[in-house]
Amino acid sequence: MKNVIVGQSGGPTSVINSSLAGVFEAARERGAEHVYGMRNGIQGFLEGRYVDLMGIFTKAIDIELLKRTPSSYLGSCRYKLPELFADGAKEVYDSIFEKLEELSVGYFFYIGGNDSMDTIGKLSDYGKEIGSKIRFIGVPKTIDNDLTVTDHTPGYGSAAKYIGVVMKEIIRDATVYGVNYVTIVEIMGRNAGWLTAAAALAGIGENEGVDMICLPEITFDVDRFVEKVRRMQEKKKSIVIAVSEGVKLADGRYVCELSDDVHAEDAFGHKSLTGTARYLANVVAERLDTKTRCIELSTLQRCAGHLTSRTDITEAYQVGGAAVKAAFEGHTGEMVALKRISDAPYQCTTELHPISEVANLEKKVPLEWINDDHTQMKKEFINYAYPLIQAELTPMFVGGLPQHINEL
Repeated sequence: MKNVIVGQSGGPTSVINSSLAGVFEAARERGAEHVYGMRNGIQGFLEGRYVDLMGIFTKAIDIELLKRTPSSYLGSCRYKLPELFADGAKEVYDSIFEKLEELSVGYFFYIGGNDSMDTIGKLSDYGKEIGSKIRFIGVPKTIDNDLTVTDHTPGYGSAAKYIGVVMKEIIRDATVYGVNYVTIVEIMGRNAGWLTAAAALAGIGENEGVDMICLPEITFDVDRFVEKVRRMQEKKKSIVIAVSEGVKLADGRYVCELSDDVHAEDAFGHKSLTGTARYLANVVAERLDTKTRCIELSTLQRCAGHLTSRTDITEAYQVGGAAVKAAFEGHTGEMVALKRISDAPYQCTTELHPISEVANLEKKVPLEWINDDHTQMKKEFINYAYPLIQAELTPMFVGGLPQHINEL
């Protein structure tokens, strides 16, 4: 059973397809007869939707275009497998393993974040229960950078680069009128503030940087926030603030829940978060004598292929290849992690960790990397993030527009 199957799950990134390319090329080089791709992750596979990538990626240019194409080429899902011994679970898992047996799959790879590692863990555990020899390996991906054991996640470096660049440009725009102005930029991050912290990168170089950074690791107080803005504007007319969509009040509610927006939940019970910046901008405008503006970076920060970090896209490819190597050498129930060796010069390698050390756990920004006033990131964060945004791998432009590989 030498065939391989690979899927992508969760939120897309600008480099997740580079991991797919890494899995595909490593599997082909190791003699896999077929490399199947799950359409829309494990959910699509349960519905019998998959393709043989061997018949699609036939030329070197296909792989190069795939690496430079943002978002999830195979499609994605947010599907939660049932707990192993829950009612009806056996039918679901037996269906998955029967389909894998029919395809003679010996190696299963899932590219994703916390919830995807939960899937790898459950499939690996069920495989052991029934004596299956299929090997399951997780390939890390998430712009949120909240996976444990790994120094950072592929996808984060490019999203951080995009945020750093955009914040520099927003700062330039916000200072032109010479009037009282508060710009609040909402950045992704449910419980971990790694992306919002990346706004601190805008302070490298000629810019003064953002005036305040609000992370979900710090309990949020609306009154205290407004008072900080008031004090800042006594010294400086234009204020630019980066706020995480996931900032919470002391009672556990997300700040965005104070607005009238509807917040649906996904299969994992995650509430959609939006409206934090809009709510805070309205509060500041009501209480202070200033104009305000809110900006939601939203999905733009996930798949900005024109600002991909070369470091990021290279590492995404490497973890895909390392996953295949591990599986073909007999490993299962593990995730590939990135291990930093040094900052200057920046060096990083890969290692393996049991999936139990990753699934359903979150890595948050260390509190010691945040200043005492909870408004800025310290040098420790800059030293951590700066190497991850280095260099560029620009899209192939045709007629002035980026060329992407055709969708399935």
